[in-house]
Amino acid sequence: MAKRKFILSGGGTGGHIYPAIAIANELKSRFPDAEILFVGAKDKMEMQKVPRAGYEIKGLWIAGLQRKLTIQNLMLPIKFIDSLWKSRKIIKEFQPDVVIGTGGFASGPLLNVANSLNIPTVIQEQNSYPGITNKLLSKKANSICVAYDNLERFFPQEKIKLTGNPVRQDLLDIQSKREEAITHFKLDKNKKTLLILGGSLGARRINQLIEKELDKLLSLNVQVIWQCGKFYLEDYKKYNQYNVQVVAFIERMDLVYAAADVVISRAGASSVSELCIVGKPVIFIPSPNVAEDHQTKNAQAIVNKKGAILLKESQLDEDFSLVFESLIKDEGKQEQLSQNIKLLAKPNATVQIADEIVKLIK
Repeated sequence: MAKRKFILSGGGTGGHIYPAIAIANELKSRFPDAEILFVGAKDKMEMQKVPRAGYEIKGLWIAGLQRKLTIQNLMLPIKFIDSLWKSRKIIKEFQPDVVIGTGGFASGPLLNVANSLNIPTVIQEQNSYPGITNKLLSKKANSICVAYDNLERFFPQEKIKLTGNPVRQDLLDIQSKREEAITHFKLDKNKKTLLILGGSLGARRINQLIEKELDKLLSLNVQVIWQCGKFYLEDYKKYNQYNVQVVAFIERMDLVYAAADVVISRAGASSVSELCIVGKPVIFIPSPNVAEDHQTKNAQAIVNKKGAILLKESQLDEDFSLVFESLIKDEGKQEQLSQNIKLLAKPNATVQIADEIVKLIK
């Protein structure tokens, strides 16, 4: 049998990178001698994260549109043409069986070139509201793996496969890790643990909220693990104290989820999918600074099934304190949210996406 070759492209945030790595790992388990290449954006986090996961990556000179008129925006057409040329060169040299895009700046030119060369492509759309790039790419894609219902509004219905989003496999059995987690994070097992997640880059507004509410949280007999993001660590590390752990990034997500009793989180697609798997009561605070306000739509899809609480940034000053206090004091409400969000989990997403990819090997 010929050696299988796959190119994956996904980056910019952990929400695009980790699904791509999960898919690559599944393909590697099925085809141990397969060649797998990643393509990302030159100055984005994938250039560090992917090699750490054991895969080769090539970078494109590509970036997103800025919200105001900048030199970078004026350079976009040149960057896009350069990325198309480089993508064509990469694909011609590597000769992949299938090209897979999980979102991020580099996916656009790479899948565009693959489509033009009649190489099978798979889009893995994580959000409940797709961006314009995936809408355009979907016209020629062979298969579109999605995590939410009702995306036929945006994609050709016959290509859609409802698979869910890939999640880290070590999250599938966190219940058995509770004691290990409490020891690892040096927690008091007699207190509730609040986990705060601002996404892989951190979230300024959530950090400001926790700073303002910290004394109130501690008065409710809560201990806090606060992932503030690398850009904000210098501002908030002063709050490290008994019952408060401030960190830039959390490596052992399986253990931190196992330790958590309640979670406050952004609503990026990967985070939402992980929280469905781990089944903890969650308050979503979506970022309003993303395309098409897709984080609010991601969170709303869970709230509509009574699986979470949603607070918009504009509501925080007025509503957060009361909402959190009523949740932390109500064990029945916590249990209800936990059970409902678990019903939305799709733990076999990575396997099902790999199945779709394998079907396309010629």
